[in-house]
Amino acid sequence: MIRRLLPLFAFLALAGLLFAGVRMNSGKDTSAIPSPLIGKPVPAFSLPVFDDPSRKFSGKDLLGTPYLLNVWGSWCPNCREEHPVITGLAQRGTLRMIGYDYKDTPEDARRWLAEFGNPYALILVDEDGRAALDWGIYGAPETFLVDATGIVRWKHVGPIDATVVHDEIEPWLARLGAKP
Repeated sequence: MIRRLLPLFAFLALAGLLFAGVRMNSGKDTSAIPSPLIGKPVPAFSLPVFDDPSRKFSGKDLLGTPYLLNVWGSWCPNCREEHPVITGLAQRGTLRMIGYDYKDTPEDARRWLAEFGNPYALILVDEDGRAALDWGIYGAPETFLVDATGIVRWKHVGPIDATVVHDEIEPWLARLGAKP
């Protein structure tokens, strides 16, 4: 008799564990992926510039003013969703917008920018995604806020919307001495 009830007991135990896990995480943002780069210098990189692939840029070339590094790709549907917000931030002129074209072909990226506009002061190209590993990039869109000294201050995974700008980016800009 007990052998027949073992599957039921196993199911109830598993369901109990699942229920406890859901209850413990309720109300928490489980989409946030912490970055080990927060508070540390940007990783060493040397990537080609979109408009001139013979030219390379590194983290040292970006020192001097804070910037938002926005990881995007023409293949990314969420990048299309956040693009107007990124464009609005760029139009404010409070910080440099650096594009990070991730795992994209130049032709597709060029077509995408022609259709949606180019809000970036500079676009770095990581066609094979190798440099992204050092940044801890999982996909697109992802966005990093880097201060003038090259320290990563903030990371966001997923599309940026008005709430993220108001609740997360603007307070960081104020801390860094930039006008939100």
